[in-house]
Amino acid sequence: MMGMWNRAAETMSRDELAKVQLEGLRKSLRRVWGNEFYRTRLQAGGVASPEDVQSLADLEKLPFFTKDDFREAYPLKMNCVDRRDLLEFHMSSGSTGTPVVMAYTKNDLLQWAECMARCLTMAGLEKGDAFQIMPTFGLFNGGFGCYHGCRKAGLFCVPASSGNTERQIRLMKDFKVKGFCSVVSYVPRIIEKLDALPEGERDLPSLKVGIFGSETFSDETRRRIESRLGIECFDIYGMTETGGIGTTGQDCRCHAGLHVFEDQYITEVIDPVTGKVLPDGEYGELVFTSLTREAMPILRYRTHDICRILTRETCACGRTSLRIDRITGRTDDMLIVKGVNFYPRQVEQALMEIPGVKDEFQIILEERHGITDVTVNVEAEPGVTGHTVAKHLKERLGFLPKGEVFPVGALPRNEGKAKRVIKRRLD
Repeated sequence: MMGMWNRAAETMSRDELAKVQLEGLRKSLRRVWGNEFYRTRLQAGGVASPEDVQSLADLEKLPFFTKDDFREAYPLKMNCVDRRDLLEFHMSSGSTGTPVVMAYTKNDLLQWAECMARCLTMAGLEKGDAFQIMPTFGLFNGGFGCYHGCRKAGLFCVPASSGNTERQIRLMKDFKVKGFCSVVSYVPRIIEKLDALPEGERDLPSLKVGIFGSETFSDETRRRIESRLGIECFDIYGMTETGGIGTTGQDCRCHAGLHVFEDQYITEVIDPVTGKVLPDGEYGELVFTSLTREAMPILRYRTHDICRILTRETCACGRTSLRIDRITGRTDDMLIVKGVNFYPRQVEQALMEIPGVKDEFQIILEERHGITDVTVNVEAEPGVTGHTVAKHLKERLGFLPKGEVFPVGALPRNEGKAKRVIKRRLD
């Protein structure tokens, strides 16, 4: 068995997990029943009392909660504890609309740290290893989530925050950083800066682990990063509503799906149209129910993330938790062009298959009089043509977009999440 942070919790039998989940579900339901916002929503969904749930099968009796509920409850209408027991809060990184707030009690912060410590250990990091935190420290949960986990796991924390790529590289070299966390679209910036350095200074020999969250990425992107930096990549999962980065899981060193912490969350996959629970193996929308959160538990929370449950069998790493596939996309970022449905990740996957194409790309959607034209801008080495790009995308996606090729460094850069899709109305 590979190293684990909490072996007892991570190797529970299916029967033990079922017992823990039922107990946690009923406890969460009793907790939220004392909050008027939750209680009103549950009653409107047909739940007469917390005692309506007597088994895990009864979970389907509960109504779904969505991001709109969090927005309606802004700032703290979903808080289920005494206001004096709240120690911290974070909110969604979105720049439009009412933000989503997640508040934390002392135990909620400990739960978050526990989940993150499991993720960091899952990636092969051990006590004393230097870990560089590149997500922002602030209202967004990424930086503080990594920090709480670092402290819990006993790692040497390098709290770099976001931006200033030259400094990021210097810190990784000077402090012999073994692992780091960032959005995956920031890694090409690091590689570009490394490649511009003098011969002999372009590598990070101490770096072994990259943990990436908040964005989907293709297997080809993973391979490119691993090859250039000499690291092993991990896909971490979690969101503001579940409690932050890492709360719902990560892939282990077997890279055979993302482990969900089933002693902390119940996982469902539903048909996004009908709401019906789908069998394991079928793609649908992920739904989470928290079992241990105190301030703002989630009940059947619709994530909008498209995924599937891969297996409930024990992993080769020894962990017994179910594993989900990597996120394919979101129900709200699916693009429909000329009758074809696709996700930005599928475009990325197709582009990375073309020799000479680099990591940076944009999908430009231009709508005129109800008709949408698509242009895919990519950076590539000399010799790659727009025709080559368009033809390959046609083969992979089923429609013919325009392909525009730019020299390396020509497309705009972002220090945070990459802006892959740009929509324009021309009428």
